[in-house]
Parts: sequence; C-alpha cells; structure tokens
Amino acid sequence: MHFDSFSELLFMGGYASYVWGAFLITFGALGLIFVSSCLSSKATLREVKNKMDRQARIDAAKNMENTL
Repeated sequence: MHFDSFSELLFMGGYASYVWGAFLITFGALGLIFVSSCLSSKATLREVKNKMDRQARIDAAKNMENTL
C-alpha cells in the first residue's frame, strides 16, 4: 500500500482506529506475556535454589549422623 504523506499513513484511509487498535492489542498482549514469563522464571529459579539448599542441608545432616 502506498501513502503520499505521513498523515495518510496514520489515517489509513478511514480504518486507522481498527488498524492501530489491533497493533495496540497485539503488542500489549505480547508485553504482558513477556513480563509474566520473566516473573515466572525468577520464581522458578528461586524455588530450585531453595530446594538445592535444603537438599544440601539434609545431606550434611546425614553425614554428621554417620560420624557419631
């Protein structure tokens, strides 16, 4: 599609609200998915670290029992 000016591009021949609204909804949804993924990833990594620390404490306690 060819536009003669920038204002025609923004106006989109009368369909600007539909076109730009679709872009807004799409990029908004992608942004929410990205933020949600980042937060979920941090929580998962924190949970894995806590489980590893707990297992290390359990193993250390078992080693102490065997030395007595």
